Amino acid sequence: ASSPLNDLEGTYTLDASHTTIGFVARHAMVTKVRGSFGEFVGTATTGRNLEGAKIDVTIQVASVDTKSPDRDGHLQSADFFDVASYPTITFTSTDITASGDVLAVTGDLTIKDVTKSVTIDFEYAGAALDPFGNTRLGLEGSVVVDRKDFGLVWNAALETGGVLVSDKITLEFEISAIKNA
Repeated sequence: ASSPLNDLEGTYTLDASHTTIGFVARHAMVTKVRGSFGEFVGTATTGRNLEGAKIDVTIQVASVDTKSPDRDGHLQSADFFDVASYPTITFTSTDITASGDVLAVTGDLTIKDVTKSVTIDFEYAGAALDPFGNTRLGLEGSVVVDRKDFGLVWNAALETGGVLVSDKITLEFEISAIKNA
């Protein structure tokens, strides 16, 4: 299928100051809690027509931020991410295809000591030359995962029925990448 993504070529680096790697969880069945990871590195490399395309991202779990220091501390603890034992979350692509403005990226997501294959559909927002002469491209995508699949099993029952934290978590990515010179 023809796609503007097939024309991209080169190596791109995630621009951390303009990229958001976040997540959304249902809290107490009724509200949403949003969080993000402040520290990560990532690269994407591709030839013409996505030949040999590869994406690698490493997230520092201790950089989790949900605007609540107490909650962040709980997420870093052994109840959830166990940062002391598993300091990073990694994603390594295994297959990348383009159709129109959508980039389907399948890869191995490793959280704690569990690796699962996930497919994230990214919408291509386009490429632009920034004022500093850098070629930037934008991608936005999300995927729903079951946190229990990755050993994030802690929960608390609510008196009204239900649980404190949803099993289904939406991972959200707003990516700005700069083409390496």
